[in-house]
Amino acid sequence: MSERAAPYYCPYCGDEDLRPSEAGHGAWECAACARAFKLSFLGLLSRGTGRTPEGGSARD
Repeated sequence: MSERAAPYYCPYCGDEDLRPSEAGHGAWECAACARAFKLSFLGLLSRGTGRTPEGGSARD
C-alpha cells in the first residue's frame, strides 16, 4: 500500500482535476470547483456486527 492513496473524483463536483494540497497529509484541491477537502482513514469495521453508522441494522 502506498503512503498516499489518491482519490479519483472530487466528492463535490465529480471532476477528476485533483491535486494534493499543501494543507497536509490527505488534503486535496479540486481545480474545477475550487474546493479543498481532506480524506482520512478512520479504521476497520468488525465483520458480522450488522451495524450501520446510524445505529440501524444493515439488513433492514
